[in-house]
Amino acid sequence: MNIKPSYLVVALLLIGLIFNSFFIVDERERAIVLQFGEAIRPNVEVGFHLKAPIIHEVKKFDSRIRSLDEDPDRILTVESKYLLVDSFVKYKITDVLLFYKATGGSFINLNNLLGQRTEFELKNQFGKRTVTEVVSGERDELMNIMRENLDSSVVDLGIEVIDFRIKRIDLPSELSNSVYERMRTERKRLAEELRSEGKEISREITAIADKDKVVILAEAYKLAEQIRGEGDAQSAAIYANAFSQDPEFYEFTRSIKAYTETFQSKSDVMLIDSDSDFFQYLNKSLGDE
Repeated sequence: MNIKPSYLVVALLLIGLIFNSFFIVDERERAIVLQFGEAIRPNVEVGFHLKAPIIHEVKKFDSRIRSLDEDPDRILTVESKYLLVDSFVKYKITDVLLFYKATGGSFINLNNLLGQRTEFELKNQFGKRTVTEVVSGERDELMNIMRENLDSSVVDLGIEVIDFRIKRIDLPSELSNSVYERMRTERKRLAEELRSEGKEISREITAIADKDKVVILAEAYKLAEQIRGEGDAQSAAIYANAFSQDPEFYEFTRSIKAYTETFQSKSDVMLIDSDSDFFQYLNKSLGDE
């Protein structure tokens, strides 16, 4: 059986028209139907859809969350200090018609526009704050403010900003050395100040300790002299009491003690009158013999 070529061409055209009469949009996509360049069915939902073959053109776009991560921006703070701010933006398409009109359906154009508005928002917010404020506890609040402002500014692009974060903040290379030098100078000044305060406190403590030492020694000397005086008084009272009970015996023991202390060595010599009271007990002893 022979099939004429014309019939085969017609059959192929019919098959092509049939396949061109429907399209499928999956859950990862958003679509728009154009007729001669004009959008007639914006924001086509997920599922199976029919269209007029040839006349209608379907454009599909990725509706998943996308990221914009460009080179760091050079941002000026309120202190007129330049910072290199590295940030990223996460977004997704929410209105295909607005996205198509604003960018012609090109994600490259979208990223360019989004990058410009991101840089503007960074400059606007950093220009109101100091370096300390943008890197301290206000950072989370700053991120929320910038995300909300950026989300409001890209409504005409048909996208929604999911997240806007700063990854890193650095000083430009030409400023790093001078900043580090100022930091070293400031730390050195603070160290000298603390060292000076420490020496002053040390001198005060030493002076107080020396004063307390003098007072303690004086009190101890006073107490020692008082105790010694009391002891001498008690000793004198005991001697006086003993002397009053037997004066002769007391004089004898005193003399014996004096002899012992005087003649401790055979080589000791004393020139004194033999009739002196010092030898009275020795003389008595010789007389008795």
